[in-house]
Amino acid sequence: MIRTVRLIFANLAGRHGLGVASFVGVAVFLWVLVLIVLPQVAMLDYSFRYNLPPPEIGGPRDVYTLENYRYFLFGRGDGLNMLDIGVLLRTVIAALAVTLIDIALCYPIAYILAHSAKGMAVRLMVIGLIVPFWVNEILRAFAFRVMFGATGLINGIGMGMGLWDAPIDFIRADVALYAGLTYAYILLMVFPIYNAVEALDRNQIEAARDMGASWWRVHWRVVLPVAKPGIVSGATMVFMLTAGALAAPQILGGPSNLWFTQIIYQWFNEAGDWPRGAAYATILLGVCIGFVLMTMRVFKVSIGAIGR
Repeated sequence: MIRTVRLIFANLAGRHGLGVASFVGVAVFLWVLVLIVLPQVAMLDYSFRYNLPPPEIGGPRDVYTLENYRYFLFGRGDGLNMLDIGVLLRTVIAALAVTLIDIALCYPIAYILAHSAKGMAVRLMVIGLIVPFWVNEILRAFAFRVMFGATGLINGIGMGMGLWDAPIDFIRADVALYAGLTYAYILLMVFPIYNAVEALDRNQIEAARDMGASWWRVHWRVVLPVAKPGIVSGATMVFMLTAGALAAPQILGGPSNLWFTQIIYQWFNEAGDWPRGAAYATILLGVCIGFVLMTMRVFKVSIGAIGR
């Protein structure tokens, strides 16, 4: 990690001078320290505290405890707290599913942008991807709710074509939620893969085709090894943002669907129990970091390769 930072700093200094490199280095350091590290440290400290009234904070009862983590595992009884553990598992599985769907959708789009589309077609595709995201995320979520509603566009087309007779409850089935989350973070998957695939020499693809390789083998043996850092980078961002989403699950989720972030929100804002909310947030953060490390290990990609 330190070696990667040194290489980046040396590269900036060589291209733009020592002053620019120093400014960028200090700005990034302050950004990471003030907006990432210190808030996380404060949240971690909160998670090991009791929920005390303000007059007792700093007093003899204000000591460290594992009670908040014990509550996540066992609740108020001796058995496992299957409600909260189950919600966390469902959230992780849903985030993984959204990530895999985004990979399947964005890989061909990124490849076409990098090696098939030319000139005006590339610009139109990029504009088509970017312009819809000028609309606020909450408005887009409500648009998906309207589109997948009982009287929405999807049910209207399906019943009009005779595919089904009665409206399908896509909200209760979480179809709208998965579709909304998949769309919400699609750009974060397309462009990392595009940046990786764009560096691939077109002659390598042509050489593989001339040697009789099928398109499947060309992508498996030539394109995917180059695209791996972009796929891991996009998967990291999509998974973490999906697992940490709050607005979309509240708007698009069915009545029986509960996202882990909604439990965190309830502890912080409805119950007013900041230590327990901080503990739940720390657990979610740990699970997401574990997924990132596992993904990097599976794809055999280093943090430096993702940074490039």
